[in-house]
Amino acid sequence: MNKKKLGFIIGFFLLLFLGFYFALARFVPGFSEGDQLPVISYVKSFSFANQEGRQITDKDVTGKVYVAEYFFTTCKGICPKMNTNMKKIAQDFAGEPDFRILSYTVDPETDTVARMKHYADSLGADPGKWWFLTGRKDSLYHLARGSYLLDDPKNNAANIEEQFIHTQFLALVDKGGRVRKIYDSLKKDELAEMEKDIRSLLKEPASSTPRFANNLFSNNPG
Repeated sequence: MNKKKLGFIIGFFLLLFLGFYFALARFVPGFSEGDQLPVISYVKSFSFANQEGRQITDKDVTGKVYVAEYFFTTCKGICPKMNTNMKKIAQDFAGEPDFRILSYTVDPETDTVARMKHYADSLGADPGKWWFLTGRKDSLYHLARGSYLLDDPKNNAANIEEQFIHTQFLALVDKGGRVRKIYDSLKKDELAEMEKDIRSLLKEPASSTPRFANNLFSNNPG
């Protein structure tokens, strides 16, 4: 067999292999795991009122990619900066029908529906895509810790009236209700990375099952 013919055969099989690989990566969820964010937690069922007084549940974000944050309207420290940054995220994905932002209060006694609406309106938030949520304090805090991993779940042992979560971290959740990564909302490089990851998750089918990784508090989902 001459070199020319041998080179043709090798080239043919190389192209065949590459075509097969890219077909698997495109159509088989989880095949190219190196390109996917790991699953670090699963969001449990929830139900809270948004700034319009509408009850928002986990079913409202099924099939949606969303970012979850915790804040309070009277905060003079990190919250204004956080939500200024979140406003940019909201604007950058304003035309994306499958993206949402969920901003949960850590101070529901103060942050009533009316107060949350005033705050949301001050940011120019679209009530159809950026929800400011309030409800029972214990439910809000258990969700922050047990689902979004924005605080250590061990803190649930303290008296709920003595607890106060104050965090600058954000959780990115995929279409299947799985937390994929945590970001620092005050760092521009992490926000830019989050935008890139949002676009990546928007392309994932809701039925995909990425590889599992332990969450940062070693609270493995059951």
